[in-house]
Amino acid sequence: MLLGSAERVAAALAGMGVGSGDRVAILLRNRVEFPIIFYACSILGAIAVPMNLRQSADETLFALNQSGARILFHESDARLPESTATPKLGLRIEITDRGGLPEAAMRTFAPVDEKATAAILYTSGTTGRPKGAVLTHFSIIHSVQHYRYHYDLRYGERSLLAVPASHVTGLVALIAVSVDLAGCLILMREFKAETFLELAASEAIGYTLMVPAMYILAMMSPAFDPSRLDAWRVGGFGGAPMPASTVAELSGLLPNLRLHNTYGATETSSPAVIMPSEEAALHNHAIGRPVLCADIRVVGEDGTPVPAGETGEIWIAGPMVIPGYWNDNAATTASFSGGFWKSGDIGSIDAAGYLTLHDRKKDMISRGGFKIYSVEVENILAADPQVIEAAVVGHPCPILGERVKAFVYAVGADTALEEDLRMSCATLLSDYKVPERIFVEHVPLPRNANGKILKAELRERLANPSTLSRDIT
Repeated sequence: MLLGSAERVAAALAGMGVGSGDRVAILLRNRVEFPIIFYACSILGAIAVPMNLRQSADETLFALNQSGARILFHESDARLPESTATPKLGLRIEITDRGGLPEAAMRTFAPVDEKATAAILYTSGTTGRPKGAVLTHFSIIHSVQHYRYHYDLRYGERSLLAVPASHVTGLVALIAVSVDLAGCLILMREFKAETFLELAASEAIGYTLMVPAMYILAMMSPAFDPSRLDAWRVGGFGGAPMPASTVAELSGLLPNLRLHNTYGATETSSPAVIMPSEEAALHNHAIGRPVLCADIRVVGEDGTPVPAGETGEIWIAGPMVIPGYWNDNAATTASFSGGFWKSGDIGSIDAAGYLTLHDRKKDMISRGGFKIYSVEVENILAADPQVIEAAVVGHPCPILGERVKAFVYAVGADTALEEDLRMSCATLLSDYKVPERIFVEHVPLPRNANGKILKAELRERLANPSTLSRDIT
């Protein structure tokens, strides 16, 4: 069904003038049309540009123009930029439950080179703008095999897609893996714990990969019934730390479920490190071991490897690592060296090869598995004429991992400033990036001798509510 539909859509796209290398943007929620369009692009040799439906019109505008997309498939409720702002975009096609997907008679297409670009996935930008990670057919295929081998997945596997299809996890770990296994993939349009549990039970789901918050919410739900989940064998998790107590509790309730801590990124086409479930208890300090074919190094400031057990930056190489960023030579040069992607994460590898993650990327917040770079939000806050400086930090949350908080130094601000700033963020950013609280200060934010804002001190303030003028829950 998927292949036939994808071939007919590929033929329709070709009839619209889309050819090899052309970009096709996908701004859809988890619906069957998403994988059909993605594989239609693969058949045609076109490049898919998946985007998150929760993103703002401004974020969509940037991705469309930076990628040079020719066609956009979108939901009726997507936040879209004005058509005059996207001159390269020739056609917008709305997809609804009543249809909208173009099809034509099947035709033959030339084989696609495995090193060709399959998709451009936009990552959160450390300088206020995202970077388009170039995933090749080759890198995706290797990541699929990593999941298949390390998770011990089966032919015909029944899986459940609860994370966004537009994310590298949804696209590779669930959609591409299911196709490789000739499996059955159930798509959730949005995650709700009760719906997830009902589908997992009624559809006899054997495998899924989610962020820790989803597991926690499922366990907290009154609908959680272990007796109905006996088919669930493999549960991957990543994107944020999973509390050891949660892993232990879930393992006790579902003894047939193998939980795998999984570490990766868009730049690694998904997994780079996976913890075998049977080894997690013996290495509870670590996140896992490198996947097959991965070369992971921990390096010092000079880029040379440090001894086992010592801390440094994590660099990753292997066939699943992307070749660079779309039309962004400066970012590619800064992030890649000698075939290695410089993750920016700080960690260590012990003598047995287990990787421990000590800190996340600089100034990055992980809310429910979504990555948020503080500078992107700070740029929006600082654009207000009343704001002199802004700092965004994460505040620990037992469900979501972290919540977004902000501090601004403002002069002459009235009581409405906080709400005005939140409205600006809501207009220009994805909803999960909007700070839940913005603390307005009338004195400069704390800085060190070099003039850098001391975010550690701001996090300390959040950890001690008595130091703030209002509560922070």
